[in-house]
Amino acid sequence: MARELHDHWFKEAKREGYRSRAIYKLREIDQKRSLLSPGDAVLDCGCAPGSWVQYAAQQIGDDGVVVGVDLLDITPLPGHNIHLLTGDLGDIDDAVLLAAANRSATQRFDVVLSDMAPNTTGHRDTDHHRSMSLCELVLQRCGTLLRNNGHLVMKAFEGTNFQELVQRVHECFGEVRTMRPTASRSVSREMFIVGMNRRDDAELSLPPTPSGGPPPVPEDWSLGQ
Repeated sequence: MARELHDHWFKEAKREGYRSRAIYKLREIDQKRSLLSPGDAVLDCGCAPGSWVQYAAQQIGDDGVVVGVDLLDITPLPGHNIHLLTGDLGDIDDAVLLAAANRSATQRFDVVLSDMAPNTTGHRDTDHHRSMSLCELVLQRCGTLLRNNGHLVMKAFEGTNFQELVQRVHECFGEVRTMRPTASRSVSREMFIVGMNRRDDAELSLPPTPSGGPPPVPEDWSLGQ
């Protein structure tokens, strides 16, 4: 049954012209939470191969813009409202990301998306903590890149620190939901944390843990499909 479901979403993505089955995860989240609106500026972190960029660009229309960032080179996508950058999210200056969206430090992005995941090792705790480090990076960047009342979607692997992460997002957003889209593989521990309506200039960086904080952000992160 799991194999049939995987084949279904893969075939649907190919039929509809999307670059990966991951599009159906974002589409389900958006349809339930109404994240994306015409004219929005969207930052997509870990965007390769580009299906979330494709979907977001359709939802925001010609007056919006999507800026996609990934370590990997991304095959260009059609559309004047799409800008793709190659690089490490932790190293790219705010000014570069905002300029790509034609936004300023006072305007910022309306929505930040992240389907980033570490290249898995097979060790559950290691993969979980590496996933938490990526989530910390996304939250830190939201501190200066996401506008007040803006929305966040990010993927996290469930584990010992997952609920602590969810609680931290609760402190920074007016409404928070955790979701596991239908298109997620049955064997995956991925969950998506949806934060709606960022509180006014909420502090989005995670506090250090008693052990001195999570491990460094892995350099080999990639988009989970």
